[in-house]
Amino acid sequence: MANGQWFPSDWPERIRALTDGTLTPVTPKRAATVMLLKDVDQGAGGPAVHMLRRRASMAFAGGAYAYPGGGVDPRDDERLVRWAGPTRAWWAQRLGVDEAAAQAIVCAAVRETYEEAGVLLAGPTPDSVVGDTTGADWEADRAAVAARDLSFAEFLDRRGLVLRSDLLGAWTRWITPEFEPRRYDTWFFVAALPEGQRTRNASTEADRTVWIRPEDAAAGYDKGELTMMPPTIATLRQLMPYATAAEALTAAPGRDLTPVLAEARLTDAEIVLSWPGHDEFTKHIPIPAAGGGPA
Repeated sequence: MANGQWFPSDWPERIRALTDGTLTPVTPKRAATVMLLKDVDQGAGGPAVHMLRRRASMAFAGGAYAYPGGGVDPRDDERLVRWAGPTRAWWAQRLGVDEAAAQAIVCAAVRETYEEAGVLLAGPTPDSVVGDTTGADWEADRAAVAARDLSFAEFLDRRGLVLRSDLLGAWTRWITPEFEPRRYDTWFFVAALPEGQRTRNASTEADRTVWIRPEDAAAGYDKGELTMMPPTIATLRQLMPYATAAEALTAAPGRDLTPVLAEARLTDAEIVLSWPGHDEFTKHIPIPAAGGGPA
């Protein structure tokens, strides 16, 4: 493998089924993921990003590096939460959804960062964030949210916390290819590590976490040392020009959120898989001959 690009082994078969009309695409579920940044040695390589490595035992993308993230909880659009920053209407326009869905997507971004990294982008007032969240009472609530015993909206209400949507910036949007059995419509956000908080590996799906500069992570990918899926390495490369976390957050509102969706086409000898605007991920998959050998 020339780089750390990861693809599921069943893609060729599923792509063929999609192109010949025998596979019906699954409707993607909404999801959010967060590129959490912190400044280290300012002026010497830019901010670091928090990444986790999926356990090798995971059936999907085992061993791959990713960011904290997960699916939207429908319960988080059922009640209004205390809210700071741009309005729900602003977020709805930015994300291309209605206001209830916008709240649920932003809640998912903040919730997953708390669930998997122990970092909470919320505070008792519209201009504050909580401090240390490592106490036993906090951990009990975090575990309840992670287990879906408690919705994030309920958690915020119980704690009297204001969600700090102003600490997030919507960065890009990727939709899982149509031939995948599990599909997600994922919004990627950027955020800066709040002062006084620290990350930890709180995810049951990860065996390690790291703070790493985007250029170092991209170099590891290029050498085949770090495994990543296309959206992860693409966003890392997009972060590389920024010298500070604040610069990345300032740039976020101007970024294009047109969804990136892979395209597959058949030729006589191969399947060509590509992501519009991301030529580095184009993959040519040979089509086996009828007898099972090479075409």
